[in-house]
Amino acid sequence: MSQKHGHPSPDAVGLNLLSDCGNCFGLCCVALPFAASADFATDKAAGQPCSNLQADFRCGIHTQLRQRGFSGCTVFDCFGAGQKVSQGTFGGQDWRQAPHTARQMFDVFPVMRQLHELLWYLAEALTLPPARPLYGELRRALEETERLTGGSAQELTELDVAAHRSDVNALLLRTSELVRAGVAGRKKDRRGADLIGAKLRGADLRGANLRGAYLIAADLRGADLRDADLIGADLRDADLSGADLTGSIFLTQSQLNAARGDTTAKLPAALTRPARW
Repeated sequence: MSQKHGHPSPDAVGLNLLSDCGNCFGLCCVALPFAASADFATDKAAGQPCSNLQADFRCGIHTQLRQRGFSGCTVFDCFGAGQKVSQGTFGGQDWRQAPHTARQMFDVFPVMRQLHELLWYLAEALTLPPARPLYGELRRALEETERLTGGSAQELTELDVAAHRSDVNALLLRTSELVRAGVAGRKKDRRGADLIGAKLRGADLRGANLRGAYLIAADLRGADLRDADLIGADLRDADLSGADLTGSIFLTQSQLNAARGDTTAKLPAALTRPARW
């Protein structure tokens, strides 16, 4: 039986984990690199402003990103790291007016983005009733991660974010095991599996471990993904039409945005059905 639980409410946990592009200096459009591919029409080096970035830090083709070959931009989510770096770490001083801050700001952004993503997962873990025995550890991990986000630019660039991520991930894995243990029967373990283009229509994936699985263009129409762990799963162009994702854990809005679906797919209450479904 699927457990009833939800995704994190940033307001409820006192965190700001929703992207606010109006208070960001276009950091995802500058700091991060991308390569010409199905997701991006051109190459761009890290630290180089995207050619579509305007003077006011807004995207000049925002309403036409997919049509112009920039679908990768439509599915990216910084979990609120952009405004935290722009308005918090650098106090509202933007990299154009203060060019000396640019390099450090661009280095800090990907670190902050990882910390905010961890905060999102930890906040969700604290809403999962089966994880109650771990609530103390989860709260401490959340508080420590939040403390790290308040560090100076130098502290953030020097942070061993991979080590911190590893520690938090171990805790999230224990959380996942507690949640999935409530699903009767044998659960599939496809962690990190290559399931690109897999034919999984109508598959029973309740309580499955799909952490980091490559589900690109997989056929998941009508699949049962209740209580499945989807942290880091690559769902680009996966077909979720009619799939049941209620109760799935560690699923993010960006993963949904990258997938295909329809109006019959059942989603976690805190996530929004993509407009193109």
